[in-house]
Amino acid sequence: MPRGPDPSAAPNHDRRWLILGVIGIAQLMIVLDVTIANIALPSAQKDLGFSADDRQWVITAYALAFGSLVLLGGRIADLFGRKWTFVVGLLGFAGASALGGASQSFGLLVAARALQGVFGALLAPTALSLLTTTFTDPVERGKAFGIYAGIAGMGGAIGLLLGGTLTELLDWRWCLYVSIAFAVPAAIAGARLLHHVPVPARPQLDVPGTLTASAGLFSLVFGLARAQSDGWGDPVTVGFLIGSAVLLVAFVALQRRVARPLLPLSVVADRNRGASFLAIGTASAGIFGIFLFLTFYLQNTKGMTPLETGLAFLPMSFSIAPTVAIVSTRVLPRTGPRPLVPAGMTIAALGMVLLTRIGVDTAYASHVLPSLVLIGIGFGLTVAPSFATATVGVPAQDSGVASAMVNTSQQVGGSIGTALLSTLAASAATDFLTARGPAPEVLRQAAVEGYVTAFWWAAGIFAVGALICGSLLRPGVRAAPAHGAAEPAVDVA
Repeated sequence: MPRGPDPSAAPNHDRRWLILGVIGIAQLMIVLDVTIANIALPSAQKDLGFSADDRQWVITAYALAFGSLVLLGGRIADLFGRKWTFVVGLLGFAGASALGGASQSFGLLVAARALQGVFGALLAPTALSLLTTTFTDPVERGKAFGIYAGIAGMGGAIGLLLGGTLTELLDWRWCLYVSIAFAVPAAIAGARLLHHVPVPARPQLDVPGTLTASAGLFSLVFGLARAQSDGWGDPVTVGFLIGSAVLLVAFVALQRRVARPLLPLSVVADRNRGASFLAIGTASAGIFGIFLFLTFYLQNTKGMTPLETGLAFLPMSFSIAPTVAIVSTRVLPRTGPRPLVPAGMTIAALGMVLLTRIGVDTAYASHVLPSLVLIGIGFGLTVAPSFATATVGVPAQDSGVASAMVNTSQQVGGSIGTALLSTLAASAATDFLTARGPAPEVLRQAAVEGYVTAFWWAAGIFAVGALICGSLLRPGVRAAPAHGAAEPAVDVA
């Protein structure tokens, strides 16, 4: 068996567990910001007076900026050093959050959300690459990635609970201001704990690759957002989706030819890493569907308050946390990711199938709670090995952009899931109403019919993901080489 990496090669090794705490705070802030903004939207709309059609741009502005710039953010961390990229990302996110919370107009709120996305694209891959380069011992690395994956899984539910609490007790603006309480202390701690590692030979940024990747990802996320609001047949939607395909194909062609590409294709060509990116994207598509449609069901159909809705999601968080801890520390080092990821997706698919039993008058304890527990276990089984495997064997000089691929997978998967499931749910609800008429009770049943349709499709997405990832992942346990080595990880089982 190959020797483990030398801890002395990692300059942050001595303070690694404190650094993990700082990275965890940053990751929690990024993840909960997605769902906490949804909770704030109805109150913000009433306060600022914007229309229901404009409301989606508060969410879309963040997704567009984050999704299109995250690869560039990861490469900036590689080129200019992770410490100060991390600190700038945190402080910039705090400033954008303060601007959004103080907004007195719809335009300023959307601009602030876009600015949050810009700094989030800088911060998210830097945080993960710091984790990758700080923890070099395989056993400790597994524990650290387990904690990180657990935060990623629970952050959405925590955002719902925190957003509901702040909206009910204070004001919607505190759903934005709260990011300052995470970002500023984390930035101060990061500045004190992290070592700046100068890049010995800073190569030129791949400008053509950056432009084509950013434009392609922007077109993809925008097209998916348009599909959600205007339909898949809308000419603008079709144009942007075709444009994204052309630009991303051009990006891949450019990366094959340049000496120092924005995204070395070896990062995604490895079967285990490629399967991990796919698993993260699939899990994000499913979990976004859960938060979106189950939130609507609990609030609009069952009449729960935002705070009660947040509390209703806690069982999923409580099932994710122990699953991730056990998988990362005890199971993954022995089995590798191959048996875990397909099993997790299968369990999540089963949880989705159980959710299709909901109705207008069904009880939370019997029809929602068991599904949330199963989905939480499945999600933990999926993301814990996927996060740990996605950056294994990547040289230190590329760890930022490899980490950015994790965030890209999350963003694109979530956008595809939200757009696709929203369209299918709306179509099912419309068909139900057309067949039965627009009576008040039928309207409620139609909404539930839409949610059930979305859950069936989400179950199918997880099932297909289980088959594909199971066929791509290699058997055996893979050991991570010391960072800075260019060789891929090798099988040691």
